[in-house]
Amino acid sequence: MLAKRIIPCLDIKNGRVVKGTRFLNLRDAGDPVELAEYYDNEGADELVFLDITASAEKRKIIIDVVEKTAEKVFIPLTVGGGVKEIEDFRALLNAGADKVSVNTAAVKNPNLIREASEIFGSQCVVVAIDAKRNYNREEGKNLVKVEDGYCWFEVYIYGGKKGTGIDAIDWAKRVEELGAGEILLTSIDKDGTREGYDLYLTEAISKAVNIPVIASGGAGKPEHVYEALKITEAALMAGILHYGEYTIEEIKRYCKERGIPIRL
Repeated sequence: MLAKRIIPCLDIKNGRVVKGTRFLNLRDAGDPVELAEYYDNEGADELVFLDITASAEKRKIIIDVVEKTAEKVFIPLTVGGGVKEIEDFRALLNAGADKVSVNTAAVKNPNLIREASEIFGSQCVVVAIDAKRNYNREEGKNLVKVEDGYCWFEVYIYGGKKGTGIDAIDWAKRVEELGAGEILLTSIDKDGTREGYDLYLTEAISKAVNIPVIASGGAGKPEHVYEALKITEAALMAGILHYGEYTIEEIKRYCKERGIPIRL
C-alpha cells in the first residue's frame, strides 16, 4: 500500500506566507523560503506553494520565490496560482517545481489540462478544485447527503471569489479524463476554520475518480488529518503547522498509531 502524504501549504501574498478563514481575513505567517526549508527538515512528504492572488490580480506567479524555494527543499514541490498557459507550466518546472497546479485557467480552458499532460506528463499536472456547498437543488447536479441535509458542491475560481455553476464531482471526473495526475481539493466552507476537513466532499470526489485526491481546508488537530487520510491519499494543511500548534511528526505519529500507512 502506498504511504499517505502530509503536505504543508504555503499560501503566498505579496511575497509572504499568509493564512485566512474561508479565503478571507488573511494574516502573516512568515517567509516562504524559510518555512519551506523548515518543513522539509521536519519531515513533510511534499510542499504546495500557492500564489493565491495571482489569478484575481491577473498577473504571473512570482518565479524568483519558486527558484529560491526549490534550491532549499528536496521534497516534491507543487506550485500554482496565476498559471494560464503552457509557457507558465514550462517556466515553473524550469524554476524547480515538480508539479504545477492550475485552477481558474483550467475551468476557462479545459484543453490546457490535456495539452500540459501530453507535453510534460500527467504526473506534473495537478488540478486544484475549490468547492463550496450549494443547497439550491438544481437539475443535473450530484446531490450529496451532508450533516444538515443535501447539497451539491460548486466549483469556484479566482481564489474562491467567483462561483461557476459547475458541479465539483462532474468537474473532477472531467479533469481526470483530460489527463490530470492529481486533484487538490479545497473546501471553501471549511478553509481556516480548524473544524476538520469536509469529509463529505472529500469522500464524494475520491470515490468519483481514480487519481490521487489531496484533502484541503479545515485541519485543526491530528484527528482531522487521520479522518481525511482514511478516505483519501493525502492531506494538506497550513495554519495548524504555521503557528506551531502541532508538528508534522506529531501528526504523522498520531495517524501511524491508528493504522494509516505513513512515513515517519
